[in-house]
Amino acid sequence: QVQLVESGGGPVQPGGSLRLACVASGVTFSRYSVGWFRQDLGKEREFVAAIKSYGGSTVYADSVKGRFTISRENAKSTVYLQMNNLRPEDTAVYYCAAGSRLITSSLSSQSAYDYWGQGTQVTVSS
Repeated sequence: QVQLVESGGGPVQPGGSLRLACVASGVTFSRYSVGWFRQDLGKEREFVAAIKSYGGSTVYADSVKGRFTISRENAKSTVYLQMNNLRPEDTAVYYCAAGSRLITSSLSSQSAYDYWGQGTQVTVSS
């Protein structure tokens, strides 16, 4: 059974940092590309960042470029999202997702992913 578990969310002040983690089980993790998506109340879920399986190339939404960094540690079946200089508009539930047959152009597409976690809340407020 495939399971993705997110952690690391919480309250933070504007300008602060958080590091989210997504731990996978039940899959050969190195074969999977992983994406982070977020959804705030009343809004559609949106793409944040993704990292490919082999090679580890990355893609970011324009809204987070230069502030967020996605990385992976295959030995721990974990993908991280380092979030710096957080803004109130970054407030959302953050979800990780994994897919095994993604090409670079599909990394930002929710429908391309096979498995999803339950999400972790990030609240940026003073």
